Amino acid sequence: MSEHRASLNWNRDRDDFKYPTYTRDHTWSFRGGEMVRASAAHEFLGNADRVDPEEAFVASISACHMLTFLAIAAKRRFVVDRYSDNAVGYLEKNDEGRMAVTRVELRPEIAFSGETFPGADQIDSMHRMSHQECFIANSVSTEIVVLQSHRGKC
Repeated sequence: MSEHRASLNWNRDRDDFKYPTYTRDHTWSFRGGEMVRASAAHEFLGNADRVDPEEAFVASISACHMLTFLAIAAKRRFVVDRYSDNAVGYLEKNDEGRMAVTRVELRPEIAFSGETFPGADQIDSMHRMSHQECFIANSVSTEIVVLQSHRGKC
């Protein structure tokens, strides 16, 4: 097992502390010194120039799926040259009437090279396995779907 840590820092930046005016800007710090400038989503009075938690959530799901896919492809001896994704998360009311990221759609485009290329069924199988093995996907109730996958040579 392993532990994963993040530090968050927020400071009031004005005399008053009222809902419409307090800053939502804050920073996330990670092992190795990486810092992310974050805020609430713009729709919730945040700073559009910063990452919001919902975007980070979608990015985490996308990254976890990709990293799992790459591991599976490598173990099957398929050479992946490029993997990109334009994932979209939908913030809406869930079955309990509460706001939640209810669905994340992954749209990976993958380029392969090498001596053997996976067929469509093999790619679909690797995506299914990636979803089943992704630590983040296993941790959330959000529906995660893979909409498309580019297949072929670079």
